[in-house]
Amino acid sequence: MSNGEEKSISSLMSKPRSRRVLWLLAILVVVAGFGFSLFKVFSDNLVFFYTPSQILNGDTPKGQKSYRLGGMVVVGSVQREPDSLLVRFVVSDKGQTVPVEFKGILPDLFKEGTGVVADGAWNGQVFTASEVLAKHDENYMPPGVEK
Repeated sequence: MSNGEEKSISSLMSKPRSRRVLWLLAILVVVAGFGFSLFKVFSDNLVFFYTPSQILNGDTPKGQKSYRLGGMVVVGSVQREPDSLLVRFVVSDKGQTVPVEFKGILPDLFKEGTGVVADGAWNGQVFTASEVLAKHDENYMPPGVEK
């Protein structure tokens, strides 16, 4: 750097307006970095569910091994294996249906005709769930509170 360049930079830095501009740019860089980080964290943690129609039409992410299936449990479709935790049921979105298998303890709110979200994988025939979440409507009241 030549002597003339150093003088111009130092004279630029000595002006109050230039200092404000540099501070403003620094603040904008920090805010933009924070905003990008926040966006990245939220987008990585968003979990959507796919309807039976979307799964059967192949509208799920390619290469993703597991995702969530959401819909209504078809009335009369719940079958429990005797002496086992294996449960089979069918989930519908009023258009298409997907059979689901789950080995484990179902939530207390799980019942036929209600909403459900199942986390698992689709093999082309059956959705094998690793977790089942029962949904309730806005009128739900926990047992004991409704009295």
